[in-house]
Amino acid sequence: MGPDCILVVDDEEAIREIVCATLVVAGYTCKQAGSGMEALALLNSGDVFELMLSDLMMADLDGIGLLERAKEKFPDMPVVMVTAVHDISVALAAIRNGAYDYVLKPFEREQLLNAVRRALENRRLKVENRTYQTNLESLVEARTDQLQAAVSELERSYDITLEALGDALDLRDAETEGHSRRVTAFTIAIARNMGVPREQILVIARGAFLHDIGKMAIPDNILLKPGKLDDAEREIMREHCYRGYQMLKKIPFLAEACEIVYSHQEHFDGSGYPRGLKGKEIHLGARIFSVADTLDAIVSDRPYRPARSFAEARKEIQAWAGRQFDPEVVDVFLKMPDNVFEDLRREINSQTYPSFTSSASAKGAS
Repeated sequence: MGPDCILVVDDEEAIREIVCATLVVAGYTCKQAGSGMEALALLNSGDVFELMLSDLMMADLDGIGLLERAKEKFPDMPVVMVTAVHDISVALAAIRNGAYDYVLKPFEREQLLNAVRRALENRRLKVENRTYQTNLESLVEARTDQLQAAVSELERSYDITLEALGDALDLRDAETEGHSRRVTAFTIAIARNMGVPREQILVIARGAFLHDIGKMAIPDNILLKPGKLDDAEREIMREHCYRGYQMLKKIPFLAEACEIVYSHQEHFDGSGYPRGLKGKEIHLGARIFSVADTLDAIVSDRPYRPARSFAEARKEIQAWAGRQFDPEVVDVFLKMPDNVFEDLRREINSQTYPSFTSSASAKGAS
């Protein structure tokens, strides 16, 4: 870097020469302007000036006018006003308008150089601070991106584990093989059409996928019983909502999703279990899931009956709106074409459907 370049502005040539000679001996470079307008022309020429020394009293454009225009276009360039003793009130007004300092005529060499050094040091500190702030913002942004990437990767690893748990449950209960993935895909599709935000859909997807995880704690003789359950067995089977909630509630990552697991058998009119929740007391994810779960149950084969059509499923779900199901969710579901669910079902059954996390993250509605 070369020496700092200073613009010296004064309508008296002798004073300009003395000031420039003093600055050059001290190691600075100078350019001279004999008027405010000439100074503006030099400032706009593309030359870079670290400092401007300007007389206050000049004919065509005085020091105050030059200061205002210079600070507007070159806010980082400090301006030191040079003035006679009897103009000190004007010099103070200049400082209020943005001048860094003033020097009184006649001035001594060290007095001038001290004012110049202070002004240049002030400029240097301002520029360094701005650079530091910019670098800090870039660093924070980079670190934030790194953290978000790490969190996303961690969430993805969690979801892989969750998918393995869900698949393990499906394998244990062969009657509902693929059910967790299908009902999760249906739930995501309905949630998107309801305008649920992406982050909330991720939570709902996890809750839907793990809705039956509590069945892992149900004895095989009840879970896998081929015939109808008796009252005592039915009560034990109903515990799976609470057992699933207990399994997941201690995992911070699933703090909200476990509420969906807990309430996925609640009914909109309060007739469900295990807590008899009613209406909006039931988590939105559980209300959406309830429709998706019933849809999958109706259009899937069961040992005790063959699969029924989507038209029959729509009719039955509509009939139970306001009782088992949230009417708002049902309204959205009924407006969705059959092919949305048929395509999802076909993809999952052929094992070409992506993980529920990636499908929940995808943009746009199904």
